[in-house]
Amino acid sequence: MLDTDSKSELKMCFHDEFEEIHHFIKANYNSLYALQTLSLDECIPYIKLQNASAEIKLTVLISLIKRINDYDIGVITDTSSPKVRAYVVDIHLLNLWLEMGVDFPESYDFYCLFSLLYEQKAGSIRLYERPFCHLVNHIEKYAKTYGLTHSFVDSLNKILTHELVEPFIHEAKGEVIAGQNIAQCVRQLNLIQHQFDTKTASSTAPYQFSNGRFGKFAKQTFEQIPQNKQSQWSELFHHLANNSSAKPSALFLSKANDLMDEVGISPYKKLVNQWLNFLIDLDTTLVEVINFGGQEITHEKNEYIEEESHTLIKGLLWSMSRFHDQQSVINIAQLTEKCFQKVPVRGVAAAAIGNAGLYTLAQFKGLVGIGHLSRLKHKVKQSSTQKLIQKYIDQHAEKLGFKPAQIEEISAPDFDLVDGRLTTTFDDYCFYAQITSTNQVDQVWLKPDGSKQKAVPQFVKSSDAHSNHLKLIKAKIKQIKQSFSAQRERIDRIYTEDMQWNIASFEQFYLNHGLISVIARKLIWLFDDVALIFVAGGWQDVNGKTATIEPNAVVKLWHPIFAEPNDVILWRKRLEALKIKQPFKQAHREVYLLTDTERNTGSYSNRMAAHIIKQQQFKSLAVSRRWNYQLMGAFDDGVRSQIAEKFIATHNITAQFYINALTDGNVEHDEIRVWHCVTTDQIRFNDLSGKTIEIKDISPIVFSEIMRDADLFIGVTSIANDPQWQDGRVNNSNNLHSYWKYHSFGDLTEIAKTRKQVLAQLLSRLKIRDVAHIEGNFLIVQGKKQSYKIHIGSGYILIMPNDKYLCIVPTHRNTAKLDSTFLPFEGDVGLSVLLSKAFLLANDDKIDDPTILSQL
Repeated sequence: MLDTDSKSELKMCFHDEFEEIHHFIKANYNSLYALQTLSLDECIPYIKLQNASAEIKLTVLISLIKRINDYDIGVITDTSSPKVRAYVVDIHLLNLWLEMGVDFPESYDFYCLFSLLYEQKAGSIRLYERPFCHLVNHIEKYAKTYGLTHSFVDSLNKILTHELVEPFIHEAKGEVIAGQNIAQCVRQLNLIQHQFDTKTASSTAPYQFSNGRFGKFAKQTFEQIPQNKQSQWSELFHHLANNSSAKPSALFLSKANDLMDEVGISPYKKLVNQWLNFLIDLDTTLVEVINFGGQEITHEKNEYIEEESHTLIKGLLWSMSRFHDQQSVINIAQLTEKCFQKVPVRGVAAAAIGNAGLYTLAQFKGLVGIGHLSRLKHKVKQSSTQKLIQKYIDQHAEKLGFKPAQIEEISAPDFDLVDGRLTTTFDDYCFYAQITSTNQVDQVWLKPDGSKQKAVPQFVKSSDAHSNHLKLIKAKIKQIKQSFSAQRERIDRIYTEDMQWNIASFEQFYLNHGLISVIARKLIWLFDDVALIFVAGGWQDVNGKTATIEPNAVVKLWHPIFAEPNDVILWRKRLEALKIKQPFKQAHREVYLLTDTERNTGSYSNRMAAHIIKQQQFKSLAVSRRWNYQLMGAFDDGVRSQIAEKFIATHNITAQFYINALTDGNVEHDEIRVWHCVTTDQIRFNDLSGKTIEIKDISPIVFSEIMRDADLFIGVTSIANDPQWQDGRVNNSNNLHSYWKYHSFGDLTEIAKTRKQVLAQLLSRLKIRDVAHIEGNFLIVQGKKQSYKIHIGSGYILIMPNDKYLCIVPTHRNTAKLDSTFLPFEGDVGLSVLLSKAFLLANDDKIDDPTILSQL
């Protein structure tokens, strides 16, 4: 090592170069802030030093630290002073140099460097005032390069026991200060020390669990392991917790497998699944009771899994990739999903653990893990996570020679269902669960005599074996509901995939699939361009005539855009006669055909432009429909527009929906300066090179589906869809108010037009048929006290004859009467709300809600 005591020599080293670098920074940066990144790619003296030998680079580092230690500036009060600015520049250079520029030689004494960094500053300087985390990264790199020697670990122990470092060893939460997570870095040093202890000690040091909720539970269960076995388990946990990468290496997994074999596969899986179940049931909010001045105060803390347990849990999940039993897979999938839940203030509950779960699911044998990834892709809201899941699906598809869309369909789990029913026995009793709708699974017990009961039998509650078995069944039912919803959404998006099947594949993955058959048998399918639906065990056409399927027929999902209008009407009537409630809009699906205006504009459509929408709500809905969008706000430094994009892989095109910031002077934003409202603009389509495609060249079905998405976004997120939007907003401009008023009671969108058609068919069968009728864009309802008109698009109410606005916010209470009303498809909440308001107002003499009564 270089002699760090030669102060006078080091003072003079590279003095001229440092001064030139200072001059460059002064000329290019008017001010410097703590976390700023300096770009010195064009600074000749800096480049010269970077290209120097390893010994020179180390000399530069030492010289730079000496310069910094020689500053005498005391407490900084004047940041504009030349001396303070010079000090700040050198601190930035030190961070940059340690981050990028140094290779340390073998037998290097890092404690000596640490002492130099914090020389004579103990008590007056804190760890984050120097690049401590960069130093730790170099120590880790050194350990991997040269191994763990006694002298190296002795130097490491001196750092860990230093008075500046020791307080962070047991810190429960590592907060990021000045860009550094000190506690996390100290834990990294501890892991290196544990590696050395494991190699040199005759028995492994006991694994130290955290003091958080998971750590305490894990410690309790660990202590139940026989003492003569705890050393082996500790060695395994030390290894699993010794990870800092996003994915495990082959060496990491190989050693983990050996250590798992030593402790025993069966007890290991049992313990890990016990821990996973604990985490699945753990509340994402920590409730603490604090004694303050003799008074107990309840405090909610937005913390799911304590950070110091993250690396261990990541390692546990990675280690489970060698297994593929059903219970392990389900537990990993459930924990992964929970880790991506949003926690107030914090954001995603535990992203690193969630990513480890995704990796593990992708490694399972067969398609069971991919099936869960497919479901999770439709559950998580983060676009980066969706891309990661899609990457795993694409990799699996390529390995098997399938398209990604195909791998998702063939990996769909059936959960041992038969025609959507799960059946199991408990002694002489039979329990079955039947899928009845997207969010509904009916559960029934059958007594030995065949009669039904809804409650769990007492003998099941009293038996531990039966209770545990029922708990597993309930967990499976939860998975069934989630998978059913995900598969429904997947099939709804098949239209842009140009999917087709032969008879054998269609029957295997759709018609006779335990889960998906519940969806497939309610849809219309094309068999060599003949539209048929499955009824009473066979295929029928729109007239109810039984059809024979040719063995070589090609099967596709029917779309109304390719059918004659009269055939569409006939199919709607046929479904109504059969009382088939489709899982999503198919026969009643909105169709968007190219208009003359769009042909004239050529490269874009303005059909969905000039709407004012709620930005956060729009982003959430767009992401759920597989669009990517970045929020705009007052933090964007002049950015006034964004583009929501959806890539359609089968056609190699990207749909773009332009979104603009409001130019109104009274734009509101939330506490993190995200704008509440934005405006919509044109829709375009680009090829893979980014070149705009003429709209007339876009597939009609792709164009229609993209426009349908955009119409849905506007219909749900427009401020005109919020009955309480105008309340309490004194700063709203006339333009925003005019938009709200016009679109709340104006022309119907395509979605609302479909709603009107369905309403016209339903009205004659409803109890309110004698007091309700349709006029233009409104449903007119004659109540006992007043007459009302309900806008079919927005669902807003005007009291006749003076058109006084009546605000009714839908609740479960006033929608309960719709349970027995047949609706031809699932998913149109607006139709349900419209009907619930009509039922309520038809009997306005029975309304007892004081908020509504005050408006009548």
